[in-house]
Order: sequence, then structure tokens, then C-alpha cells
Amino acid sequence: MLSYQHIYHAGNLADVHKHSMLAWVLDYMTRKDKPLSYLETHAGRGLYDLGDEASQKTGEAAKGIALAQEWFAPDHPYAKVLARIQAAHGADAYPGSPLVAAESLRLVDTIHLSELHPQEFAALKTNMAPYGGIYRQKDGWEMAMSLCPPDPRRGLLLIDPSFEVKSDYQTIPGTIAKLHRKWGVGVMMLWYPILTDAPHTAMIRELQAALPDAFTHEVSFPPARPGHRMVGSGLFVVNPPYGFAEEAARLTALFQDKLSHLM
Repeated sequence: MLSYQHIYHAGNLADVHKHSMLAWVLDYMTRKDKPLSYLETHAGRGLYDLGDEASQKTGEAAKGIALAQEWFAPDHPYAKVLARIQAAHGADAYPGSPLVAAESLRLVDTIHLSELHPQEFAALKTNMAPYGGIYRQKDGWEMAMSLCPPDPRRGLLLIDPSFEVKSDYQTIPGTIAKLHRKWGVGVMMLWYPILTDAPHTAMIRELQAALPDAFTHEVSFPPARPGHRMVGSGLFVVNPPYGFAEEAARLTALFQDKLSHLM
């Protein structure tokens, strides 16, 4: 399905959850003097203008990063990425996960991005041009299966589907299990939305049964507008780095403390 464009949702509280943890993980992984591979299955355009009419229409950024940026100390990896992107592109600029990764990685590291939507892919190539990397206009699951295990083998795979294809909930557990068998040392981060009717529950149960050592982290937040179905954000992380649980707990406390009066 090619209808999804993340500009309508960029900078929402789910992005704050996902991107702050992604920045933290990559900051941790790049402390070791060994190159790594970064793979992303559903890259989007990489850079978003939160002043765009599409972003303003949903109001999700206004209820997201506009409130949450002050939650993070200036030396937090996520805050440092945001500061560099805003300095380069303006106060309304927001990095998608490809730019969060590119700003966190080193010249010795390798980036592989996949995006199927033709307009999003064209924008991705433009926005990522200063960083290098390998970009593919193809199905992200196919890219992951063909590249895993990547070279270098040390690295991270971000799986960030829109879940507009409802069958994703049924197919993802088996696919991640296959990827893990191919790339046992890889860190794999699956993001998923928490909706009012909770379609993710069976998927997460199956993933936890297949990969019991993985880490599941969920945060809750109020809907961005009346009738909006997303009320939380989840990450399922295979091979979480040392300290991930503590950083996740710190972020949970932030969400609870800063949003409790709105819940």
C-alpha cells in the first residue's frame, strides 16, 4: 500500500518514543571502535517540515515534540540530533529515523534504507544526499531478508511499518523470527502503534513467545485529537544493548510525569 505519508504524523509522541530510544541505542553502539550496519525497512522521507500544512492539519507535532523537546537534557543523544537538525534546517525541521540514524553514525558505518512510496523515496534521496548511504525503492521486508546478515555484521535493523496493511500484525512475528535466525547478533527494533482496539496484542504475545529474551517497551499518551485511535507507542527490541532497560524506564517515567494531567 502506497498511501501512507508520515508528514501527517511526524513529531508526534510515538516519534518521540521511537526516535529518542533509537538515538540512545546508536549512541551506545557507536562508543565501541567497530563499524556497524544500519538497516531500515520503511524509511519515509527522512526530514519533515512541521510548519507544513499536512503537519498542521493533524496537530500531532503540536501535541508531541513541541511539548516533549524540553523533556531531554541538552546532552541526551536525541536532544543533540534535534539541535543539529534545527540549526541546519530551521526551527520547524524534524528528523525522521533515517536522519536520526545518519546524525548518530560515523563515516565507518553503513546505512541501508528502503522506501517504496515514489514521492517519499525521491524526497528521501534528496534529504539523505549529504550523508551517503544506500537507498532502495523496494519492499523493506525484501531488503532486510536479502541483506541479513549485513556486512559488517554488527548493527541495527529498524522495522517501522505504517500497519495500514492489516496482515502485518499476523506476518511480522514469523518474519522477525526468520531475520533473527539469519542474523543472530543484530539488534532489531520493531515499532508498533497502540490503538484503542489493541490490534497489536496477539502479535506481541507471539513475538515474546518466539524471542523470550527480547525487550518490550510501551508508553501511553492521550489521543492527539478527539476520535484519534492511537493512545500509545511500543518497541519490541531483539538483542537490546546494555542499559536499554534503564533508559526505557527513565523514558516511561517522563511520559507518566509530563502527561499525567492529560490522561
